Formats: sequence, C-alpha cells, structure tokens
Amino acid sequence: MKIRKNIATSDEGFIFNPATGDSFSTNPIGAEIIALLKDDKSTDEIIAAICEKYYVEEVQFEKDLDDFVAQLKESSIME
Repeated sequence: MKIRKNIATSDEGFIFNPATGDSFSTNPIGAEIIALLKDDKSTDEIIAAICEKYYVEEVQFEKDLDDFVAQLKESSIME
C-alpha cells in the first residue's frame, strides 16, 4: 500500500491531489494512517501502531483500515 508520490498532506489531515485538483480532510487518526502509509509501513505495522496508541480492538480497526484504504484508492490517493 502506497500513497501516490504527488499527493500533498498535512499533519492536520488535509489531503490534496494536484493531478485532479481534489482535496479531502480526515480526522487525526486518518492523518496518522496517511503518515504511516507515506513512511511505507505495512498493514500489520499500521494496525500495531494505532492499536497501541488508541483503545481500539485490532479486529475492528483492521476492518476500519480496509474501508479507509478503499476510500483512498477510490479517490486516487493511493496507487
């Protein structure tokens, strides 16, 4: 899983795709996931990092992560 190289992001969760002109915003956890994806972290590493930091069950977060990644792909944020 990789974020496209031309995607601009901010620590606050703002995402901009210069190829399409689309912009998006996400919550703080979404911003952390984006940062982890930009650091080329694996799915397992992302799950471990978020579940360690927040009170969330791993099984539930894995489903939420799959949904979030699907939205990123649909919006041409991910390769």
